Amino acid sequence: MSKFVVSRRVLLKAGALSGVALAAPRHFIRDAYADDMSCNIPTGDTVTLGFNVPQTGPYADEGMDELRAYQLAIKHLNGEGDGGMLPTFSSKALKGNGVLGKKVAYVSGDTQTKSDAARDSAKRMIEKDGAIMITGGSSSGVAVAVQSLCQDMGVIFMSGLTHSNDTTGKDKKRYGFRHFFNAYMSGVALGPVLGEAYGKDRVAYHLTADYTWGWTQEESIKNATEALGWKTAAAVRTPLGAGDFSQYITPVLNSGADVLILNHYGKDMINSLTQAVQFGMRDKQVNGKQFEIVVPLFSELMAQGAGSAIKGIYGTANWDWKLDNPGTKAFTQSFGKEYGFPPSQAAQTCYVQALLYADACERAGTFYAPEVIKALEGFDFDGLGNGPTNYRAEDHQCFKDVLVVQGKEEPKDKYDLLEVKKIVPAKDVTYDPSMFGGELGPADAKTC
Repeated sequence: MSKFVVSRRVLLKAGALSGVALAAPRHFIRDAYADDMSCNIPTGDTVTLGFNVPQTGPYADEGMDELRAYQLAIKHLNGEGDGGMLPTFSSKALKGNGVLGKKVAYVSGDTQTKSDAARDSAKRMIEKDGAIMITGGSSSGVAVAVQSLCQDMGVIFMSGLTHSNDTTGKDKKRYGFRHFFNAYMSGVALGPVLGEAYGKDRVAYHLTADYTWGWTQEESIKNATEALGWKTAAAVRTPLGAGDFSQYITPVLNSGADVLILNHYGKDMINSLTQAVQFGMRDKQVNGKQFEIVVPLFSELMAQGAGSAIKGIYGTANWDWKLDNPGTKAFTQSFGKEYGFPPSQAAQTCYVQALLYADACERAGTFYAPEVIKALEGFDFDGLGNGPTNYRAEDHQCFKDVLVVQGKEEPKDKYDLLEVKKIVPAKDVTYDPSMFGGELGPADAKTC
């Protein structure tokens, strides 16, 4: 008999002798020896997932598209609609009849693109709504904060749009998993393209979102461009949600820089890029060269917001709805049928994360978190829009091809604003798992 069971019986006996009522085990897990050791194991006919996305704040556009994708994933998991990417997914564990015989339900929360709000929202979904898994977010600061909370509570976190190296680097956690690519991969993929397009004698000026993503994005792009021979004139931090970037853009004109690198995302990128173009930067000649602007992390949603300002601008993306593969075509058709427009990369990565978690539960044969973690670690899969992909066991980072994109000069419509210029193979952006430090920590079963 395990020491755990003995200790419970001793406590129960002591409680009975003292007249103190001791709570019964909250959750049943697989067998009598595992009770009370994992969080929110479902006992009824449904299993609840928690969708924690920015519904307000500078990343709200991405957040709302994430929520649409999650809702579509729920339909497909429950056998409703056309099935989306279930038929193209290389794993055939999911049958469209729920997960482990239970119908999938969900609750949602607003992260507000703020770490404290995101933690509070996730905690509420876990403690009050019984969410067995948390997923979502469009900020690396939020992802790191919620991932830490989920580690402490023993709940798996399938992060949404998080691009900081830290998420699966120094801040990685055993209970956290990232499908999205990272800043290092953007630098490795984008650097050579910038060298070919703009030459190796350039001076860059960085405007950088002042939090974990911006810092690691700036570092990664600086490393990539300085390796080409570029110089860095300055790197200036800007607050998240600044709105008016004119005070940061004006000094660029007198800095001697001939490239502006905007380490911004969401509405911040839309505002900073639009204002830079309004200042006439793209019409200027500096150091005998045409002034250029680079947006290292790009998306169709941001391109829509910035309009014509994105023409010719280079960046990287995790996925694009125009990719020619079965998974992408199936998801784009399904999402378009449901909502009337193509999905963003934020939508795709979140839809995929929901499917990957559900699939891991099916393959593990349980909702018990430590076993689901084992099913995700080292998992190789295909058919979800990014080509062959590996969920590396050592840091829970997905490795797949990275897209270098450029704003189209003559788009067909407002959904056709980015052109895929280069697909960089996964092997070219793969790095040693110890590069960014951190420890995954234990996968011990816990209670919430």
